[in-house]
Amino acid sequence: WYQRRVHKQWYQRRVHGVAEMRLKTYRHTHNKSMSTPAAAQMMATMLYHKRFFPYYISNILAGLDENGKGCVYSYDPVGHSEKATYRAGGSAVSLLQPLLDNQVGLMNMENVDKKPISMENAINIIHDVFISAAEREIHTGDGIELNIITKDGVQQQGLPLRRD
Repeated sequence: WYQRRVHKQWYQRRVHGVAEMRLKTYRHTHNKSMSTPAAAQMMATMLYHKRFFPYYISNILAGLDENGKGCVYSYDPVGHSEKATYRAGGSAVSLLQPLLDNQVGLMNMENVDKKPISMENAINIIHDVFISAAEREIHTGDGIELNIITKDGVQQQGLPLRRD
């Protein structure tokens, strides 16, 4: 168990380092930042390149598209990507995703007004979902760090999960 966790952390640092290097190269070559859809394609290509010896990590890339709307890309280990409006990943994905589908996606609900949820309500839902997962899954940590992406920039917010 410990050895798998150490390898997973190494893979995460490796993927992050390579992606960061490619983003910097793009920025210096083109004098602009890479768009989110372009970064999503870059990540898919990076993962596909390692398909015979894949990184067994859960990648989620989020940002704003060319219209200023939020977009989330999730990946499997060999680079297949899926664009969504919300996504869960990691060790507790089997606990998180159904709750997000119900509370954010309003799936399996009848006669529900499908209006966009407010930022505060979204943060409260995410916090509650992670608290539920942390109580049932031992690999979920003691806190979450949210990166809230808006047109004005990125705001970081930390929320505790366990207090024991």
